[in-house]
Amino acid sequence: MTAEASRHVFVYGTLRRGDVRDITCLRPAPQFIGMGSVAGVLYDLGPYPGAVLGGAGRVAGEVYAISAGLERLLDEIEEVWPQQSGEYSKREVAVQMDDAAAGDVRWCLVYEINPERLAGCPVITGGDWRRRSPP
Repeated sequence: MTAEASRHVFVYGTLRRGDVRDITCLRPAPQFIGMGSVAGVLYDLGPYPGAVLGGAGRVAGEVYAISAGLERLLDEIEEVWPQQSGEYSKREVAVQMDDAAAGDVRWCLVYEINPERLAGCPVITGGDWRRRSPP
């Protein structure tokens, strides 16, 4: 982690590498830490997903070390700051890292969808945006 990096973020949808809002193209650049998963359920909202955290299911994604500047940019993208749209909220949760021993977790920021926005949205079986079935 660079001296400027201060937190970790877990991304599970369009911010994943290679997707339309690829986090690695944002500045200040994040540092990839690894793949992981959080407890939750992933929903298909059409052009992007939303995760509801908690429960027995798992949501797959990527973990990055980020600076305060990139955190502010992510807050703007997810519309939690400066104007809150009410679609997402930012939480800090334990992320289980994939390539580590059981119990190895990173505390990460996660943007959780407001459950009120999920009416009629299907669950993404398996919890992985990249492996969802085409519409």
